[in-house]
Amino acid sequence: MKKWITLIVTLIITSSILSGCSNSKSLYSDEGQVFRKVIPQDMTTLDTTMISDAVSGDIAGQSFEGLYSMNKHDKAEPAIATSLPKKSKDGKTLTVDLRKDAKWSNGDPVTADDFVFAWRKVANPKTASEFAYIMSDIKNADDINAGKKPVKDLGIKALNKYKLQINLERPVPYINELLALNTFDPQNEKVAKKYGKAYGTTADKAVYNGPFKVVNWKVEDKIQLEKNNQYWDKKHVKLDRVNYKILKDNQAGAALYDTNSVDDAIISSEQVDKYKKSPALRKRLTAATFYIKLNEKEVPEFKNKHLRLAIAQAINRKEYVDSVFNDGSLPSSNFTGYGTATTPSGKDFASTIKSPLKYNKHEAADNWKKAQKELGKKNVTFTLNVQDTPVQKISAEFIKSQLETNLPGVEVKVKQLPFKQKINLELSNNYQASYAGWSPDYPDPMAFLEIMKTGNPQNNTDWGNKEYDQLIKDANGKLLQEPEKRNEALQQAEKILLENAPVTPIYQKGEAHLTNPQVKGLVYHKVGPDTTLKDVYIDKSIDRETGKKKK
Repeated sequence: MKKWITLIVTLIITSSILSGCSNSKSLYSDEGQVFRKVIPQDMTTLDTTMISDAVSGDIAGQSFEGLYSMNKHDKAEPAIATSLPKKSKDGKTLTVDLRKDAKWSNGDPVTADDFVFAWRKVANPKTASEFAYIMSDIKNADDINAGKKPVKDLGIKALNKYKLQINLERPVPYINELLALNTFDPQNEKVAKKYGKAYGTTADKAVYNGPFKVVNWKVEDKIQLEKNNQYWDKKHVKLDRVNYKILKDNQAGAALYDTNSVDDAIISSEQVDKYKKSPALRKRLTAATFYIKLNEKEVPEFKNKHLRLAIAQAINRKEYVDSVFNDGSLPSSNFTGYGTATTPSGKDFASTIKSPLKYNKHEAADNWKKAQKELGKKNVTFTLNVQDTPVQKISAEFIKSQLETNLPGVEVKVKQLPFKQKINLELSNNYQASYAGWSPDYPDPMAFLEIMKTGNPQNNTDWGNKEYDQLIKDANGKLLQEPEKRNEALQQAEKILLENAPVTPIYQKGEAHLTNPQVKGLVYHKVGPDTTLKDVYIDKSIDRETGKKKK
C-alpha cells in the first residue's frame, strides 16, 4: 500500500513538472546563458526599503546595487561608490564619491539624490519599514523614526550629483559591510513616487540598477530576471537570464533537476543519500539560526522563566537535525550563528558562548515541575505556527512530540501557514509560538543580538530585559572603540538572552543542493544577500552528469 502511495505521489509530481515545462518553456529552457534555480518560498516585495526576508533580499541583491557589495570573502567592495568611504578623524563623517556611469534600467542616471531619497524613506515613520532600526547608526535616524525630528535631518547629504556625505551617530567598525545591505540601496525618486505604495509590488513597478532586472514575477509561481543592459559593469555579466521556480516541495525540486529543467535545487534529507555519489551534491552551512518565538503577550504562561527553560531543554536538537535534515545543518542552542563574526582574539564568537539551553530532559522535567508549581496548573496548551512546507510540517511534528513526551501536560497544536501570512502574524504580535529564522545582515554579533532588544520590530515576544538593553546600547555606543570590552558586553548579552530563554534556538541552517557542475562563479554569503550571481556563467564544455570535461 505504501509503495502504491509513493508511486502515485511521484506520478503527480512528474506530471505537474512536465505540464509546467510544456506550458512555460522559457522558465526551464537552458538555451543561451541562463541560471535556473528552485527557491522554497516567494519574495514579498521589490521595495528595498521594506525588505525583511531572505528571499526578497537575495533577489534584490541581483537587481539593485548600493554604495558597496559583498565579495566572496563577505567583505565590502565598491559598487556604485568609486572607493571605500573617506572617514573623518573621529570616524563619524563619511565622504563617498559615486561613479558617473551608473544608470537605472530606464536610462536615468543613479545620483546622490537617489540615496538621500531612499534612506529618508526608510527612516520616515510613515513608511513603517521593519528594518528602520538598521539605520540607527545614521545621524538622527532613531529620532526621525520616532517622529521627533523631520526626515530632512537624517545624516545623509548630496554634496553634488555624485558625492555623498554621511554623518554617523558614532564610529562603526563594520560600517562598510552595513552599507552593503539592501536597506541602504538607492531608489529612483521619480519612479518610486509615481507608484507610491504600489512601488515594488510587481516587476514593472520598479526600475533596477543592478546586474539584472526583474521582468516577470508571478506570485507563488516564478520570478524571472534578465541581464540589465543599462548596468555600468554589464560587460562583466555573462548570464542572459536568471529563472527562479518557487516550489515548497524539495522532492519536486529534485525531480526538476533530474529532468535538466533547473540548475540548482535544495533537496530533502531522504534524498541526500540518493545523490551522495553525484558531482551535483553540495552542502553548505549558513549563519542562519532557526528558533521558536514564545509570545508572552498571547500566552501568559510563557512569562514563567522555568516554563521557557523547560521548553528549550526538552528538544533533542541532534536527533532533530540528523533525522529531519541530513544536509549539514548543526544542532544549536545558541542564538548567534557560527560564521557570523570573530572575537578580537580571532575566535568565532559563537564558539565562546556556553549555552544553558542544551538538550537535557532531566533539567527540562525539573524546570517543568517548578513552572507547574509557580503557575498553579498542571497543563499548558499553545499553538505553534510554521510555514506550509513539507519539511516544516515534519519539523513541527518532531518538536510537538519532544515537548509532549518530555513535558507531560504540555500540548502543542500545529498551524501551517503561507510564509507571508506567518511573518505578518509575528510582526503584529498575533501568534502564540512561531518557528522563525534569522540570518545576519552584517558580520557582527549585533546583527543577531540587536533584534531581541526591547522595542525592536523583530522582538515580538513581549520579552524585555533592562540589563540586556543596556549592554546592547553600550556595545553600539561607548564601547565601539574598545574591542575587548565590547566583545565582553556582547557575550554577556547573549548569556542573559539564553538564561532567560524568550526564544528557543533549535539549529543552524545547512543546505544540501543539487547544483549543475556546469555552473561556475556562484558565490554564497554568510552575511547579507544569500548569493551573488554577477560572476556566474554556464560552462557547457562540462558534462552535467559526470562533472568532467566533455570528450
